[in-house]
Amino acid sequence: MMLRRPLVPLAAAAALGLTACGDDAPSRPSATGPAGAPDTSPVGTTQPGTTTLPSAPPSPGTAAGTSPTPATPGTTRDATTPAGSMPDAPPATANPDVVPSVGVDTIGEFDAPVDLAVRPGDPARYVVEQAGRVIRADDGDTADVLDITDLTDADGERGLLGLAFHPTQPVAYVNYTDADTGSTVVAEYAVGAEGGFDGGSGRVVLEIEREGHFTGVRVAQPYPNHNGGGLAFGPDGFLYIGTGDGGSRGDPERRATDPFDLLGKLLRIDPHTDGPTAYAVPSDNPYADGAAGAPEVWALGLRNPWRFGFDEPTGDLWIADVGQADIEEINRVTPTAERPAGYGAHFGWSAYEGNARYNDDVAEPARHTAPVWTYSHDDGCSVSGGMVYRGAAVPDLDGWYLYADYCAGTLWGYDAATGRNIELATGLGPVTAVRPGPDGEAYVLTHDGPILRVTGGA
Repeated sequence: MMLRRPLVPLAAAAALGLTACGDDAPSRPSATGPAGAPDTSPVGTTQPGTTTLPSAPPSPGTAAGTSPTPATPGTTRDATTPAGSMPDAPPATANPDVVPSVGVDTIGEFDAPVDLAVRPGDPARYVVEQAGRVIRADDGDTADVLDITDLTDADGERGLLGLAFHPTQPVAYVNYTDADTGSTVVAEYAVGAEGGFDGGSGRVVLEIEREGHFTGVRVAQPYPNHNGGGLAFGPDGFLYIGTGDGGSRGDPERRATDPFDLLGKLLRIDPHTDGPTAYAVPSDNPYADGAAGAPEVWALGLRNPWRFGFDEPTGDLWIADVGQADIEEINRVTPTAERPAGYGAHFGWSAYEGNARYNDDVAEPARHTAPVWTYSHDDGCSVSGGMVYRGAAVPDLDGWYLYADYCAGTLWGYDAATGRNIELATGLGPVTAVRPGPDGEAYVLTHDGPILRVTGGA
């Protein structure tokens, strides 16, 4: 039975005091973490990514990188092209003189929302609360459709962190940290015709456990932070899982570049299987045979890919990867005729933080996919991705990547066609995610509680 509660309308969140994350501080929201504050500066420098999709898994080599240069307030930057990459040609409709105007409407308040998912054919928004609940919100009503607060604990970067619905089957997948062990768990739940979850149907699909709770080393998760948490089904129907590098500072065990370790990666599995295993590995994964890396690994070199997703019209994969001490980054890779986006891609961490060299003892990766956009901690502390806008409310934003920052409380738009990055809204509070809704519009989630819908400006 669903528990009903009224949807609470609120005014836009007021900006509060800002406390930026330190080098050793968690990079995602804390249950007692900082509130957001407005930041009126547009961010970063643009570096279009090299989107080479290798026919074989990456091997050590060299890659060029440049340090970011912050933009000055009120300006945008044109893209520059690193050696060996080809920029996207702007479409005929691209107009570099257009400055999109947006507003935001508060659609409700929730308890520390961190994700929003869409169920195929369902007009409702499914909101993930960090404490362990999934809330179905539709037409002014809300219903608690899943409660796993007994399985997880919203402590720092832990809790219920992600949700994705299977595109064809009546099941959903959640990503949470186990309350007792701190391990990352991806679990499957049956979903009824009206959107209610069968709480008794929970099945663990994949678990990345912490040291001391697992007999092997390959999937050990040693620290409580950098848990990733994102889930998304790709255009191929497989489940993609974003994992952090295991935590602490600077990837101390160098897990992100180790293809045999599941941490600091984008994983790709078939979770809905009737076979003897909890999941199947697609035969076209870059390390599917296990000889050169873990079969589940699709891409590597990530620090904490908190939010990622696919742009449905193009198949492009976008990843907002949280930085260490200085640089936040956004990555984009494109598909080929043979493979979905991201096959064998190496996003650079911890040889690089953004475009700047980081751990000198980590070999520079061959086929290094550089970020398409970076910004410094002068403008924020933790990037909160992100979605390619395909809605109707702001036509000028069509094809732009919308993202925010947890500390800055600012919504930005990055236009890959022109290389521009523009400030769209400020004073939003500690933003945890920017996600598409069932109506195709953009929703900004804030850790303080309000969820905001992006609308056309005055």
